[in-house]
Amino acid sequence: MKSVLVGMSGGIDSSVCAYLLKEKGYNVIGIIFKLFEDENRCCEISDVKNIASKLGISHYALDIKDSFKTMVIDEFVKGYKNGITPNPCIMCNKYIKFEFLLKKAKELDVEYIATGHYARIENGRLKKGVDKRKDQSYFLYPIKEEYLNYILMPLGCRAKDEVIKIAKKLGFPIKKESSEICFIPDNDYKSYLLEKCKDLVKEGPILDKEGNVLGTHNGISFFTIGQREGIGISEKKPLYVIEIAKDKNAIIVGEEKELYKDELTVKDINLFFNIDKPRNVFCKIRYKNPESMAIIRKIGEDKISVKFEKPQFAITKGQSAVFYDGDIVLGGGIIE
Repeated sequence: MKSVLVGMSGGIDSSVCAYLLKEKGYNVIGIIFKLFEDENRCCEISDVKNIASKLGISHYALDIKDSFKTMVIDEFVKGYKNGITPNPCIMCNKYIKFEFLLKKAKELDVEYIATGHYARIENGRLKKGVDKRKDQSYFLYPIKEEYLNYILMPLGCRAKDEVIKIAKKLGFPIKKESSEICFIPDNDYKSYLLEKCKDLVKEGPILDKEGNVLGTHNGISFFTIGQREGIGISEKKPLYVIEIAKDKNAIIVGEEKELYKDELTVKDINLFFNIDKPRNVFCKIRYKNPESMAIIRKIGEDKISVKFEKPQFAITKGQSAVFYDGDIVLGGGIIE
């Protein structure tokens, strides 16, 4: 009997993941990561204990608070301080979740790891989940290719509604799903950033493209590209944040049409294919954005240029551009 270490949070996705793998005959071991001092904000150990008891599986709790703070939380705050908009879920998948799962699996002499993500791994390829509403492949592109053969994602071939039905049948608690970042209470970015870094409050100008001063802001960290509400100025026509100029400590605003661009560059790339010549792909620049056709080219060793067929709205530094060929994830990187 082969063994699998399942990352669990107490929610229905990871719980049903563990159940399905046990039904397939695996020796299932659950593990929950301790990420914060206040465990109740995200992963509740008591919930995992109860689920493990229902399933008749063993489980562990692994304290990785220090690593999570250094690699995810601190980098998140640093990104906003530098005028970019990072995606902490992607940072977590790259530096924390799969690295620590595989490390623990090796210690326990376990053959596989598993998560409750809505994505598929087939024949060493990362693919979209069949439930297009829940597909999470966008967040998973940083996984190292050599890890794919050791990862199981049994929810990738199922619809969310089916997973909920299984959870109800098994008597698992059905919690309201949250789209919030797990370490930010009440999704209050501003309060969280101020708590972590007091010097983010630094007054500066709000400028138009010609350099005219239209108002003042209280810190570039509290703005993002494409933002319209809460800028703090009143003009006859709607204005949007079109640039965050860290060197000037300035917010640049303009009309909506100025947010459309057809090119970007990505760094910190992770690819599942060789890009020795330009390639046509579908590219997604934000999780909830639709994919768009583009041509990608490698620039040197660690960057890729992306040229879109049609201009894209609010391309944002710090977010990720992810490349697809149909359902297959080709890789991606951080927009710079």
